[in-house]
Amino acid sequence: MGRRGIMSDRLKEEIAKELGFYDTVQKEGWGGIKARDAGNMVKRAIEIAEQNMQSRS
Repeated sequence: MGRRGIMSDRLKEEIAKELGFYDTVQKEGWGGIKARDAGNMVKRAIEIAEQNMQSRS
């Protein structure tokens, strides 16, 4: 099992739903989202990762 990037597809989908552009992903794929949405998705993923790290320590 290779690591295909930091975010799993499931996590990306959850974040897209949370941020409100999952319908665009379903219609157009990940290439269809705006740069701003992609940036927000990365920021949110980092927040989630930081929360996960804090809860483990």
